Amino acid sequence: MFCPGRNWDQIRISGCYNNANVKYAGAHSGISVGPDGATHQAMEDIALTRVLPRMSVFVPCDVEETRKVVHASIGINGPVYFRFARTATPAFTTAETPFNVGKAVTFSEGTDVAITGAGPIIHSALMAADQLIEKGISCRVINSPSIKPIDEETIETAARECKAIVTCEEHQLMAGVGSAIAEVVVRTYPVPMEFVGMKNSFGESGEPNELLKKYKMDTAAIVEAVQKVLKRKR
Repeated sequence: MFCPGRNWDQIRISGCYNNANVKYAGAHSGISVGPDGATHQAMEDIALTRVLPRMSVFVPCDVEETRKVVHASIGINGPVYFRFARTATPAFTTAETPFNVGKAVTFSEGTDVAITGAGPIIHSALMAADQLIEKGISCRVINSPSIKPIDEETIETAARECKAIVTCEEHQLMAGVGSAIAEVVVRTYPVPMEFVGMKNSFGESGEPNELLKKYKMDTAAIVEAVQKVLKRKR
C-alpha cells in the first residue's frame, strides 16, 4: 500500500514520464497479508502500475521465481514494478524452471480448460487441476508472471486449444491480471472466461488461509470457477 500506493505520483512522473531506470518493489500484496488487515493488503497495485506508460510489471509465484524476476529486471532499462507477498508461501518452482520477460510458462498440460494467472495463487491452481482430473476434467495450468509485457501468443494458443479460460489472482478483479489476459483473449480468440480474485471489496484482519477461503481465492474457488466456465463452453 506504500509502494505503489502512497508514492504513485512520483512513480508516474519521476519514474515513468522520465523513463527512469528505477525498480519498484511492492510488498504485502494480496489478501494473504492476513492480520494486518485491509489498510495493508495491497489489492490494487497491479492496476496502478500496469496502466503507466513505459512501466514493466511482474508478479512472481514463489521465492525462486522472485529471484529470477529481480535479476531479469536489472536488464531492463526503464521503470519496473514487481510485487511480493508477506506471508510464507509454497516454493514449487526450481532453478531450472524458465522465466523470461514477456513469456508465460505452461506448468501442466490440459485440453478442457486453461487456468492462468500470477503469484502464489498458481500453487492453488495446480492443486485445483489435480482435483479436477479426478472428475475427468483436463486443465492446462499457465503461470503468467510477466503482466506487462504479456505473452499474447501463449494466451491465444490456450484460448484456441482449450476453448475456455479461468484466471486467478490475489488482486481486485478490475484492471488486474485477469483483465490483462481478457484484453488479449477478446482481441485474438474470444472464449468463455471466469475470474477468481477480489470482487470489489476490501479485505479484513484474519489468518491468510481463512481470508483466501472467505473471499473465494483458494483452491475450492478455482475448482468452482472451472466447473462454471465449462457450462458455457461450446
